[in-house]
Amino acid sequence: MALNEIDILAKKLWDYQQLHNKLEKADCIFVLGSHDLRVADYAAKLFLDGWAPIMIFSGGFAHKNDLLNTNWDKSEAEVFAERASSLGVPKEKIIVESKATNTGENVEFTEKLLKKKKLVFNSFIVVQKPYMERRAFATIKKYWPEKKLIVASPKISFENYPNEEISKEDLINLMAGDLQRIKVYPKKGFQIEQKIPADVWDAFNKLVALGYTKHLIK
Repeated sequence: MALNEIDILAKKLWDYQQLHNKLEKADCIFVLGSHDLRVADYAAKLFLDGWAPIMIFSGGFAHKNDLLNTNWDKSEAEVFAERASSLGVPKEKIIVESKATNTGENVEFTEKLLKKKKLVFNSFIVVQKPYMERRAFATIKKYWPEKKLIVASPKISFENYPNEEISKEDLINLMAGDLQRIKVYPKKGFQIEQKIPADVWDAFNKLVALGYTKHLIK
């Protein structure tokens, strides 16, 4: 199969994950850690533009020896928080949760931290990678059904997303794994159900048949 045909299949997964939520002011910007510092950059911009008065960065040492490995000597949350601070976000406006190793723990551990600090937030701008918007929403809504969630991500196209750290091959593998999780995680109690259109699932199956299996659940 020609490369452009693979791109067409992959873009179906990418487009499905995009929720296109309209930004609204919220109580807090909730940033899910990852290997992509562009997420931290975008979250810092949202704060500096006045969309919320406080930021939470959540993420530990989550992905050793897989496609999401960072090779950082600090947790994802700490690295993201330092990046936001360097961009002008006051340190006193940043909360760091540095133990979570998956999206469910991002919510559970953050909730415990907020209770300890006697803080209550009812609305969140959730910031994640572009190809994980829907999965982030489906997971967080499972744990916080009563909270208002606006999901946002860096404004980067599928074509422009790969960079020196994240190859197109890795990106497609990661997207396939995330779509599989949207399919199977509700049955495990990890996410709310999300309807997957037939053409999107067909694109997933074709990508798997082509060998994009490195991020699949075994």
